[in-house]
Amino acid sequence: MHPGAPSDWLLRWAHLLPAPATVLDLACGRGRHAGWLAARGHRVTAVDRDAAALAEVAALAGTPEIAAAGGALEIVQADLEAGPWPLPGRRFDAVLVTHYLWRALREAELAAVTPGGWLIHETFADGQQAIGRPSRPEFLLQPGELLAWLQPAPGAAPAWRVVAFEDAFFTAPDRFMQRIVGQRLAAG
Repeated sequence: MHPGAPSDWLLRWAHLLPAPATVLDLACGRGRHAGWLAARGHRVTAVDRDAAALAEVAALAGTPEIAAAGGALEIVQADLEAGPWPLPGRRFDAVLVTHYLWRALREAELAAVTPGGWLIHETFADGQQAIGRPSRPEFLLQPGELLAWLQPAPGAAPAWRVVAFEDAFFTAPDRFMQRIVGQRLAAG
């Protein structure tokens, strides 16, 4: 059972994660990222509401590849849109989000990154509605929106260092996306 190849955005930036890192994979789906990261020795907490998808992630946890690497998968079933934040008080070396946007989670998502840790987030952007799904505005980032998440409030000291940001049209498959990698700065 193989859940699919990891995102090229994750592949490009995974070298930033300390070994072994604690990683939160939000809206993990069938575990294409969680399994890949655990097979590289990371301790991954995979969160999704879909029990069938999480069963596939759980099956990955017992693979020899993950065991040999010393990785681990923790499975958390939670409805991120209707329930409370499922991991209160927990922090991770990295928080990964791909193809998912629920703006009400923004503060919890950012707070889950430990100082010195990484946010790796990519999802669909305005323009996507002209070529396919998702097409509803609440699931599409507005121009520069993801970048604005990591900008300090006026007069405040920066809390994040943006390492990379893209707001572009990508092909194979065609999609409008915003992508960001940011490092949470250590408290002053």
